[in-house]
Formats: sequence, structure tokens, C-alpha cells
Amino acid sequence: QVQLVESGGGLVQAGGSLRLSCAGSGFTFRNYYMGWFRQAPGKEREFVAAITSRSGSTDYADSVKGRFTISRDNAKNMVYLQMSVLKPEDTAVYYCAADRTGWENRRLENEYDYWGQGTQVTVSS
Repeated sequence: QVQLVESGGGLVQAGGSLRLSCAGSGFTFRNYYMGWFRQAPGKEREFVAAITSRSGSTDYADSVKGRFTISRDNAKNMVYLQMSVLKPEDTAVYYCAADRTGWENRRLENEYDYWGQGTQVTVSS
């Protein structure tokens, strides 16, 4: 049974930091590239960051570039999103996702095979 389980969300003040984690199981984690998406209230889900299967390449949305860092540990089947200098507009439910092929479409949520249930991040002003 494939599972992606996010953790690490919470309430933080603007300017603060949070580290999200996502644990994968039930599939060959090291063969999948991983992405983070987020969905704010009343908005569509949007791409945040992605990382290739061997951590050779990363990609970030312009809104988070320089503030967020995606990383992974294939030995532990984990992917992380380190978020710094958080802003109120970063408030959203954050989802991790996995895809086997199609790195060129990494920013498209329909590309991904597996999704987690999400973790809430709330940034207060």
C-alpha cells in the first residue's frame, strides 16, 4: 500500500521557520522524483518545489525561491521542505507528491502518481 505522510506543519510567526517532512512507503522511493505543493483557502493547489530522484536537480516556484529548500534522504525514504522567512501568504495546506517519470512536467499536479494527505502551515503576521 502506497503511503506518503507529511508532518511538521504548525503555527509560526512571520519571519520564522518550519521544516516539513514526508515519509514514503509502499513504493521504490529512490526511483521517484518528489514534489511539494500547497493549497491556500479559496485557491487552487500550486507547485512549490521538486527534487529529482537522486537529488541532482531541484526546482522552485518563484514565490519561494531563496526562502525554501527541498531535500531528500533515500536511505530513509524521506523528503523535506525547509521553509524560512515565512510570510502570511505562505499559509496553506502543504502536500508532498511522488512521480516516476516526467520531470519536465514537475510543476503540474496532474503529473504526479501519489499524494499525501497534507499538513497545515499557518503564518501569523
